[in-house]
Amino acid sequence: MNTTFIAMGVALLAGIGLVVTVGVFSLLSGAFHFLFAKPRFTILKSKTDSNGFAFSLKWNSSREPAKFDSIRLRLYNPFSTPTQVDVTRTFDAASSSFARDLDFGKNLEQLLAACNHESASVEVEMGASKDALVHHFMFKAEKFKAMVESATGDADKFNEDHTLNYAKPLYHTPKRSFIAEPLPASNKALKISSNPEFAGAFAGSGGDAAAVENFAVSKVWIEPGCIVCDACEAIFPEVFEVTDDSCIIRPGAPLDNGILVEEAAEACPVEVIKFTKA
Repeated sequence: MNTTFIAMGVALLAGIGLVVTVGVFSLLSGAFHFLFAKPRFTILKSKTDSNGFAFSLKWNSSREPAKFDSIRLRLYNPFSTPTQVDVTRTFDAASSSFARDLDFGKNLEQLLAACNHESASVEVEMGASKDALVHHFMFKAEKFKAMVESATGDADKFNEDHTLNYAKPLYHTPKRSFIAEPLPASNKALKISSNPEFAGAFAGSGGDAAAVENFAVSKVWIEPGCIVCDACEAIFPEVFEVTDDSCIIRPGAPLDNGILVEEAAEACPVEVIKFTKA
């Protein structure tokens, strides 16, 4: 009894320890991602005129797949004028870290001109419209203006440095079919008495094989139920032709060799070959 309670206690402690370990690991992983792997927005130096605004966005696209295609700048300036400036631009969607250099028009000059009040702030909103995903970045207005004026690097260089250069995987799909592949060609022949190649093998057994008198047939036909086994065509190909789903009698087939016709009929496993002697 005591041993059972001890074992149960050890198992309970082990289970609690496992749950605690998983929880701590999950919290540490989330904290690491929040501190070091969260999206990073950077202001770059624009190559256009005073209305140009260049920026970059880096994020873990494998953990958070999305195609970002818009940026929105919003000024909040409650104690001065203008109290609010809102400008949005769209661009070609990007599914990994990227940079853009866009023309924001006169609204950008108005926004930067109003960034002198210490209570003002600027919100940058990066959006992925098709993925319903938005990342927000808040800046003090004075800091935002200083970042624009002191920006270095440009969008072209950033895109060049962060281009994903890897070969796309090539997958080969195996060919599958419910139809069996054709049998390989063979030089083997049926060992039957009517085949001249084996005439000697049958000459000394069961009497004189040559004494069997051949005969002609007036009609030969195929009844329903052929399983296309090719036995008849292998015996007498001048008369029988096996198709994909049945067997037919060749037009103008010679009917003077009744022995081969009879052998073909006897070799048919479903007995659908019928003939009438002449």
